[in-house]
Amino acid sequence: MFHKIKNVTPLKDFKLSIQFAEGITKIYDMKKLIENNKIFAELKDMNLFNSVEVDIGGYGVIWNDDIDISCDELFENSKKIDTPFDGLMAFSDATDIWGLNESTLRKAIIYGKLINGIDVCKFGKQWVVSINAMKREYGIPLKK
Repeated sequence: MFHKIKNVTPLKDFKLSIQFAEGITKIYDMKKLIENNKIFAELKDMNLFNSVEVDIGGYGVIWNDDIDISCDELFENSKKIDTPFDGLMAFSDATDIWGLNESTLRKAIIYGKLINGIDVCKFGKQWVVSINAMKREYGIPLKK
């Protein structure tokens, strides 16, 4: 599965809450890295730690030019938590991961392949779709 990061939030005790494009939220504990790695030791400064952001493209998180962590490290070595938003993704992420056009998903709604209120829902101008519906209609994602 493709592990693009959509959002990162610093938490207390040097943990990060990471939302991935495929509709999963995980908690990554930074304590061992901070204690055992000279570069990451700088993150003991809570102002610096709290400045974390998703890098351009969602391929990791960054603090400055010297400190970053890849999306694969964050995904593989973090603990999944349950949230009310698990299994949901934006149309833009779904089309990127499955290699489709957004118009394909909109037509799927019109033709009843994706059911509004069950498989998909619109919030303001943004459509979201369940990952289960995407797998049911379009199979395994193209991007790994």
